[in-house]
Amino acid sequence: MHVRSLVVCAIAMSAFTCLYAQGPRGNPLTPEERAVLIAHREKVEKELEDIAIIDRKVMVPMRDGTRMQADIYRPKNNSKKVPIIFSRTPYNFNFWDLRNGTWRDMGIELDYVKRGYAIVEMNERGHYFSEGNYDILGAPLTDAEDQFNWMGTQEWSNGKIGLIGCSSTAEWQLAAASLDNKYLTTIIPQSFGAGVGKVGPYNEQGNWYRGGAVQMLFIDWIAGEQNQIRPMFPKDATQAQLIEGAKLFDLAPQVKQIEWAKAFLHLPEQDIIKAAGGPAGIYSDKMPVDTGGAMIQRTPSDPAWRKGGLWQSDTMPIHKPGLWFMTWYDVSIGPNLAAYNFVRDDKTNPYRDQQYAVIAPTLHCGYKRATEHTVVGERDMEDARLDYDAMTVAWFDHFLKGEDNGFLEKQPKVLYYEMGLNQWKKSETWPPKGATPVTLTLTSDGHANSLNGDGKLLYEVAKSESPRLKFASTESKPSKSATDAPDAFIYDPMHPTPSYGGNVCCAANTIPGNGGALDQRQMEMRNDILVYTSDPLEEGIEVSGPITVTYYVSSDVKDTDVTAKLIDVLPDGTAYNLDETIQRLRYREGDDKKVLMESGMVYKVTLTPMVTSNYFGKGHRIRLEVSGSNFPRFDRNLNTGGNNYDETTSVVAHTSIHHSAQYPSSITLTVVSQAK
Repeated sequence: MHVRSLVVCAIAMSAFTCLYAQGPRGNPLTPEERAVLIAHREKVEKELEDIAIIDRKVMVPMRDGTRMQADIYRPKNNSKKVPIIFSRTPYNFNFWDLRNGTWRDMGIELDYVKRGYAIVEMNERGHYFSEGNYDILGAPLTDAEDQFNWMGTQEWSNGKIGLIGCSSTAEWQLAAASLDNKYLTTIIPQSFGAGVGKVGPYNEQGNWYRGGAVQMLFIDWIAGEQNQIRPMFPKDATQAQLIEGAKLFDLAPQVKQIEWAKAFLHLPEQDIIKAAGGPAGIYSDKMPVDTGGAMIQRTPSDPAWRKGGLWQSDTMPIHKPGLWFMTWYDVSIGPNLAAYNFVRDDKTNPYRDQQYAVIAPTLHCGYKRATEHTVVGERDMEDARLDYDAMTVAWFDHFLKGEDNGFLEKQPKVLYYEMGLNQWKKSETWPPKGATPVTLTLTSDGHANSLNGDGKLLYEVAKSESPRLKFASTESKPSKSATDAPDAFIYDPMHPTPSYGGNVCCAANTIPGNGGALDQRQMEMRNDILVYTSDPLEEGIEVSGPITVTYYVSSDVKDTDVTAKLIDVLPDGTAYNLDETIQRLRYREGDDKKVLMESGMVYKVTLTPMVTSNYFGKGHRIRLEVSGSNFPRFDRNLNTGGNNYDETTSVVAHTSIHHSAQYPSSITLTVVSQAK
């Protein structure tokens, strides 16, 4: 979802960068800086007024009588009808910067009006000037249908609409595209995982879960969005009155500053926002919206998830051309790629061959923050820049204006950044051609705790096969011992294993680095983390695609969690995290089944897949970390077998990972053959 700020990254790429409704944050501007800013803003506004018909604070009616507020900018030349670029957002795009007493920077709108487009910016239901009650992704879905029909029938519209946006300004696009509205022509969703309900092996319901565990980092975001009690202008206010009023009141909530690292520790979990002084709303309260609210009380298979704005792949086909943008260190990279492949593999989709993907090595919505030295966390990805503006403009020119500009012929179906090698790579599929699964098994003498333990990842290939991996090992080691020597660790919910870097969004300074690749060695000194490491590679390998981990687990509690974290260990010992996942064991047989554990029983558990593209160079090692928590990225399992969200007491879990011929715990990588 979700960059929480008064800075609205509403249309995050192409010529669109970020909309500043309240001016830049940080230290106050000096009088000289403020004068320069105002002069620039006034110049841009004047230029926009010269070439555009500006129609602000237009109240667009929905079928239930509720009205959504829109600002519209379109070329003054009325001799021909124009296509529409539509941005719908929960964030503040007010045209007036109240903090600095001047216009918001209208450079985005100016650029696209010059290119012959109409720009329509609209707030979701229940936010700012838009009426109604808020629910995530602008539900109900009928709002999108009504908005498309309204725009498509305007006398100045050529009947073609394109969508673009990042995070919450993108995530609603998938379900809306499934409506197959005749005016919606194409979509450009960016970092859109929180719009994905269920697809492939992912049943995350908008990144709310991973493996049945709640992804806590959306709780702080929701606290700033679920403003159900809010001021509104009278329904009979005229458009002129709304425009004048917007120069005095932009209706932006002044959200209380909360120390979320402390707030996340509160129990019960359902009261976290309330205890922190946040507002009531959809997180824990019943609300007058189609989903009913009370999100934290739902299970992954709760029918309420299918009543809102989430895209569910099994019932909502997408038959529109799409340019899909993703990032390796986003919270949603797995569901994002699964969604792209699902739409492209749909044989009933007449546009299945007009689906293109770009995967950058950055954090959530961090595409254009790439530099000559793109540092993500602590890892230098080198020059990861792309001309995103040219790509999105060419895409819209082709689909909305009908220009034969050759973009589709020149653009690979999948353009992805291979980390480690630090190069953009081209492929016609994901995973790339030549990708095959390679399995490493976990082994130890029963003491894999911490970096100082004896955990190993071993690769064994049948004599009749050629090895896919070559390690600089000095001795032959059987990967499956006949004797089980399980590795045990303690997970105490009151002292959970902390998150450290990672593939996250909206961390609110609760995770070191707010995500990304960090050297994990200091974490690996903990005894509640099991560490399994391969021998050094004799030849480098590309790992691009899904990574699946299977454990054989036992514990002395009714329910607990197990985690996985894939690590690239450099020759000097630096250990960079690539992706991470978790499984709540009550859901080991499926997200629609709650099956508790029996003490001492060994259960096979396959975790929700990770995914990456990384070059493990010669001398590098492959590492897997295992623990009982990754907090606060994921909520703590209190280990009681109860609801978890309404509990205040916990049980300490003593959990074991088994590995033997009988219990072949393993990690399966997707290895891409290199062209000779």
